[in-house]
Amino acid sequence: MSTTSSIRNISDTALWVAIYRARESERIDAIFKDPFARKLAGERGERIAAEIEPSMRYEWPYLARTWCFDKIINDSIREGADTVINLAAGLDARPYRMDLPASLRWVEVDLPDMIDYKEEMLSAETARCHLERVKLDLRDQSGRRELFACISGESKRTLVLTEGLIVYLTRQQVTELAGDLATQESFHDWVTDLSSPALVKMLQKNLSALDKANAPLIFGPEEGPDFFVPLGWRPVELFNMLKVAGKLRRLPFLFRLFALFPDSKGKKPNAVWGGVVHLSRTDR
Repeated sequence: MSTTSSIRNISDTALWVAIYRARESERIDAIFKDPFARKLAGERGERIAAEIEPSMRYEWPYLARTWCFDKIINDSIREGADTVINLAAGLDARPYRMDLPASLRWVEVDLPDMIDYKEEMLSAETARCHLERVKLDLRDQSGRRELFACISGESKRTLVLTEGLIVYLTRQQVTELAGDLATQESFHDWVTDLSSPALVKMLQKNLSALDKANAPLIFGPEEGPDFFVPLGWRPVELFNMLKVAGKLRRLPFLFRLFALFPDSKGKKPNAVWGGVVHLSRTDR
């Protein structure tokens, strides 16, 4: 990886977020432990975080997001999921750090350079489950459809993860991805993070480095989680990052008052809102 400090492309965001996981893991009262995060992030991850933090100071949404994904993964496995497919897996180390059954099949999908780097960094480590990695650009619709069909035919109940992915996609791309996932018989559940339009606009302003790296933040549907309903997916759990971070005691002081406000009725985020959504197939 290059020694320059600025974000070059969307893959570099994985280095940045890994630093946040590393810092949390090193706390005495850590809400999760990722002993691989600092090695994966490296010095370049530290430089990217230092560059971004003057305009985007708070780690709490990313920590809360990680905690929510961990919780839903554990719950889904207890409920019978035998396969997890992580799309745009980045530097996620859950197959190594989580207490997973050895029989679980975990499939990571990402760009070739990201997978090559990750495999090099973790070559001496042993995953706790059956781990596979697939080099694929998810914009290749025929390639991903072939992969999805293969996984679906070999599993009984699959959990799909898209952590930190769909915000970079257009509305049409998310629509097509949701449809491709919904057509697979064994794909029961899907977990994703989701932002309101107002939050996307705020992040676009604060994270201008992403625009310069040709990785703009785009997707924040007016409908909120209900965007997915016509596409074959219904929201079954919704986690507001502000509320979760408050309960986990990770909110900066000025945000704590906002966390005390009651949740708005309904599922449509109408303010600066970000959350994790657990979706289930509407035909289940």
